[in-house]
Amino acid sequence: MGRPALAVIALATSYAVLGLLMNSVGTVILQSIQHYGVSKPEAATLEACKDLSVVAASFLFAVHLPRFGFRRAQIAVMLAIAVGALLMSVADSFVATQLFFVLTGLCFGIAKVATYASIGLVRPDREGHASLTSLIEGIFMIGILVGIWMFGWFIGGDRTGQDWLNVYRVIAALAALAALLWWFAPLDEARSRAPADIAAPGYRDMLALAVLTSTIAFLAAIFLYVLVEQSIGTWLPTFNNQVLHLPSAMSVQASSIFVAALAVGRLSASGLVARLGWFRLLLICLAAMAALVVLTLPTTHGLRLQPDVTWFSAPIAAYIFPLIGVFMAPIYPIVSSVVLSALPQQRHASMVGLMVIFSALGGTIGSIITGIVFDRFSGQTAFYLVLVPIALIGVALWWLRRVTARATGQAVPSQ
Repeated sequence: MGRPALAVIALATSYAVLGLLMNSVGTVILQSIQHYGVSKPEAATLEACKDLSVVAASFLFAVHLPRFGFRRAQIAVMLAIAVGALLMSVADSFVATQLFFVLTGLCFGIAKVATYASIGLVRPDREGHASLTSLIEGIFMIGILVGIWMFGWFIGGDRTGQDWLNVYRVIAALAALAALLWWFAPLDEARSRAPADIAAPGYRDMLALAVLTSTIAFLAAIFLYVLVEQSIGTWLPTFNNQVLHLPSAMSVQASSIFVAALAVGRLSASGLVARLGWFRLLLICLAAMAALVVLTLPTTHGLRLQPDVTWFSAPIAAYIFPLIGVFMAPIYPIVSSVVLSALPQQRHASMVGLMVIFSALGGTIGSIITGIVFDRFSGQTAFYLVLVPIALIGVALWWLRRVTARATGQAVPSQ
């Protein structure tokens, strides 16, 4: 196996492990309430431990990673996760859980910058960059899906209230495997470092990027996309339970359809983007997302609680609405690839740092807004509301296409 192929496998494996952990917070919140006796507001601090750590890591370390080395950063992150997961498997306390999610957030913030910056080293051409970015993000979603069912399996077999923690031993083994893959998959990182006679990019470079028109358009699209994704992903189990009247366990399991749809969408986009072009493909995706919202949500009105509901008697919306993930999925990796592939390799880390910060802010704000609307009005109203950011994403993409075309000296398409 060639080194480039091994590097791709290492990228996918480490990113999938982090996806599994980052999206386990909802499950761990439930376990913390049941087994540690903490209140819901206390349990909710796990989300803040994770997200605020991501923002801190992206801001503090992103500009320094090219000097440290992306490969070395990935190895360090995976080893830290392995050690932390082993400690979690025996700690059995809520404080330990909080500290572990702080560690997870810090590691994810560092690894995401290293991952996206490394993609440009493995696939420097625009088409290859977009394809590999979609592939990596698709495998990230597969990691999330595996995590949902893996945690569910260990929780289902828990007899003592502590047995479910054995899941972290499996996670530690996966993280150690990812570190081993990175050990044998070195990258040629020369292009990511500034020449000796030029100062290395720092916080000034990040701020200089932030005020560019193309960056503003890009960050607006990323912020709005994550706002939509987290609004739906975070509140879909509650929607399934309170609007579709599915049992609690089934509501959580049904939400995995959305995650699977995201994985399918990102893996499929890696081939479609070269055929259709990024702008046309994403406009089709946005139109399909809006159509699913408008056509599916009306079928959820007037539903009544049915005893002994099963997968065969569940409302069709439980299966159809989560498919919005298929069309939503390509937006984040493709837009990220369009911008990163247009930048010099030395500035990738700074741009990814900004991207991660605005992603975290978009996810947090989206979840809060959706929760407030869901509580004060209805689940349908909350999900209808995503039509607004969907439309704004279209505006941001149109703006981004124009400014990137001008920056590269291309004619701005008229259609």
